[in-house]
Amino acid sequence: MKGAFDCDTATDAAPANPEIEFGRSAEGFPVARVGDSAFAMLSTLDGRHYLATGWQIARPLAEWRRSDFYGHSGELDNEAAFRAKVLEHAQHQRDKRTLGRREVHSRAQTPWGISHGATVYAEGVESHSTAGHGGFKLSAERNEHVHPLLRAMDGWYEEDCAWAIVAITFPDLFTSFERRCAERSVKDSWPDAWETIFGVVLGPGESYEKDRRAFHEAHADDWIVVSAIASGHHEGFVECVATPGGRRGAGTEERRFLVPADEYAVGRFGFVIDPSRKAVYGGPSSFIGWQRGASRS
Repeated sequence: MKGAFDCDTATDAAPANPEIEFGRSAEGFPVARVGDSAFAMLSTLDGRHYLATGWQIARPLAEWRRSDFYGHSGELDNEAAFRAKVLEHAQHQRDKRTLGRREVHSRAQTPWGISHGATVYAEGVESHSTAGHGGFKLSAERNEHVHPLLRAMDGWYEEDCAWAIVAITFPDLFTSFERRCAERSVKDSWPDAWETIFGVVLGPGESYEKDRRAFHEAHADDWIVVSAIASGHHEGFVECVATPGGRRGAGTEERRFLVPADEYAVGRFGFVIDPSRKAVYGGPSSFIGWQRGASRS
């Protein structure tokens, strides 16, 4: 189990003071090695680039191939951004060395099953791994330090998002890289708590959750696509089912629209139908539930 509190490129099993090696693969793309961790800047079919990760590739960098990499850790703008990510990872490993974390045997019962082992960050602060998930356990005394707006009463903080609550509460136990990841995670997931705790107002683009709310408030009465499929009846079009405000559930009105495929680009929170440009569609459907062809509007 790799905890989300390792954030993108970080891996716990890398050596404490890893050497950094940059080069080119056998196929010409940029690669790097940091201890046992392997990194590559790979391209997508549409010309974008992303950070790919691998593990313990024993061959020289010049013999590495795309098939050696399996992890996807976010998009990259250019090769300079790739090098910065690799250097950030190396610094993260050096920082962890100074923190003195300890791996211990554990068979503790966690909310995600029996622990397969724990990392002790400090007295009363442990992260546990299980077969499928994991997270932090804070002692009762440590848990009292967590702000009430974010505190889990049982002291368990799962690895996907809630680990960040532990990190902002005890920043001295985490690397600078982890602290940056934690700040981003709390802002994205619990913006109201962040604003209250730190006395700030998060602006547009600073919190995923605040941006999501603003989107749905702005489009509360607009038709937002909730399902889409390439039309089998109209080549080059996407058949969309939309509801007011993107709401779901029994009794919610649904309408179908045909959208040109080259226009159908879903944003962060959904695709909004412009009824002045797209009429309600009542023809034959590629959706199984609509195949009788009757409009439900």
